[in-house]
Amino acid sequence: MNQQLFEKVDQYISNLVAPEDAVLQETIQSLDEASMPQISVTPTQGKFLQVMLLTCKAKRVLELGTLGAYSTIWMTRALPADGKVITVEFDPHHAHIARQNIEKAGLSDQIDLRIGKAMDVLKELIAHGEEAFDFIFIDADKPPYTEYFELALQLSHPGTVIICDNVIREGKVLEENTHDEKVKGVQRFNKMLANNPKVTATIMQTVGAKEYDGMAIAIVN
Repeated sequence: MNQQLFEKVDQYISNLVAPEDAVLQETIQSLDEASMPQISVTPTQGKFLQVMLLTCKAKRVLELGTLGAYSTIWMTRALPADGKVITVEFDPHHAHIARQNIEKAGLSDQIDLRIGKAMDVLKELIAHGEEAFDFIFIDADKPPYTEYFELALQLSHPGTVIICDNVIREGKVLEENTHDEKVKGVQRFNKMLANNPKVTATIMQTVGAKEYDGMAIAIVN
């Protein structure tokens, strides 16, 4: 693979159709300043999420894995004025930075940031009879991806789009005897997805400014 070429093409696409404004740029900068990992989606992927939101006319969005709220901001900007995002972050420090970035973006009224384990928050939403979401983005810890997805289905309706990031792991999903728990998690998830009668799904490989990976895209039947 020619990573340098992938990065140049990704920059070309980003400049053309997914330019970052100051808020998005400062959100990325805030991660370095707060000693947080630079594992946000790319601008091109952020725009992809927006396009998917518009495609399904989403008004209610659930996100697992906020980090610094970069993807959260991209998605919220695609919603109508009465749209809402519930985003879940496990790390309180990350959540603190994310909340600052959300405020800078002027989106505090539309984004409900929950701090805690994604599994616990999902179960709470189900127990409280939370209204179904139109779009769900799963980008959290990989080992329990299968369980996240199955719980997310309980918060969906026919037509809900569910996207799960990082399911190819630089091709390591092909390693049958891996000891990497993240790889094991997405291997288990991918097999579940292929045999789940509740959704119509596919997996797309992704290349670009970030490492070689992939996204699972599912629509609830």
